[in-house]
Amino acid sequence: MAAEFTSLESCLEKHLPPKELEEVKRILYGKPVSKLELPEEAFKIAAQGNFELAGYKFDVQEEQMRRPRIVRIGAVQNKIVLPTSSPLANQLSALHARIKEITEAAAMCGVNVICFQECWTMPFAFCTREKHPWTEFAESAEDGQTIKLCQELAKQHNMVIVSPILERDSVHQDKIFNTTVLISNNGSVLGKTRKNHIPRIGDFNESTYYMEGDTGHPVFQTQFGRIAVNICYGRHHPLNWLMYAINGAEFCFNPSATVGALSEPMWPIEARCASIANNYFTVAINRIGTEVFENEFTSGDGKPAHKDFGHFYGSSYVAAPDGSRTPGLSRVNDGLLVTEVDLNLCRQVKDRWCFQMTQRLEMYAKLLTQAVEPGYKPQIVHDEA
Repeated sequence: MAAEFTSLESCLEKHLPPKELEEVKRILYGKPVSKLELPEEAFKIAAQGNFELAGYKFDVQEEQMRRPRIVRIGAVQNKIVLPTSSPLANQLSALHARIKEITEAAAMCGVNVICFQECWTMPFAFCTREKHPWTEFAESAEDGQTIKLCQELAKQHNMVIVSPILERDSVHQDKIFNTTVLISNNGSVLGKTRKNHIPRIGDFNESTYYMEGDTGHPVFQTQFGRIAVNICYGRHHPLNWLMYAINGAEFCFNPSATVGALSEPMWPIEARCASIANNYFTVAINRIGTEVFENEFTSGDGKPAHKDFGHFYGSSYVAAPDGSRTPGLSRVNDGLLVTEVDLNLCRQVKDRWCFQMTQRLEMYAKLLTQAVEPGYKPQIVHDEA
């Protein structure tokens, strides 16, 4: 059933009358977003390529002293193309071709910044506990095969590309990291950010493959705004989101790979909460499909061995600083979500809600410094009666 249920939105639209649907959407999604008109040719490519294409825009009040800062964001979710048993080079080539096809549709839609899902160049094999052959997918974040493709696409389409890969750092003894590379719209590599928090939950015990990142919380200044990337499991850590805000992010991507039984009830909440708390746009991207492996593996929880993790449920969406969000993409189909934002909304919401003016960072910095000391005593008031 989990892999067949298309989306919450389609279920609501099917069963609720228009007036009730409008009120339910207001409660679930905040201020309504508008449908974005996209080229008919892009829809034709989507139909031919069998991927969903959806477009929305957040309506923002125009200011008197600042011009609108309009950016179109593309979020891509997709299945792996070939079975996990196929030759690795064929798997990679097929995924490159698929992403190239979707990126070309995004270019037709005027997308300025596009982001792909976590480790999009491979199956999400990290939880099989098999190192080989999967580590062969790791490549350079500076001049690897995938980066060269993204550079070509970025330059061709005048588009910033946010590309999550499995990175092999050959300069530092072939260490492997879960990394996202930022590529400028002029085709140059702006830099990279590595996954800060690594899950150790049942199947998702990813420290078998890579350890916590060492790049901190970089924010990349581009022609289309200041970009941060909070990779997958980092979304469960509020301080991780916070540091990107402190460093000036205007939108923060969260490329992920997570299955329904593990996290789906949290998915619609976390990136949206981060957007509200940090006054930037968030882009939550999850892969889709059920990836089956040749060899069985266990979760270390006493349950029977299995050959898949479960269903990756897609449902990618964009959230705004004012608490509104777009509908999500499908739970079962490849998709491209195009969202038009005005970055001026970030400061407008800061001025209205004053979260940054009232957050008391100096107090928490002092208390956190104390809390990590071995002799720390929690501030608990006991009832002595």
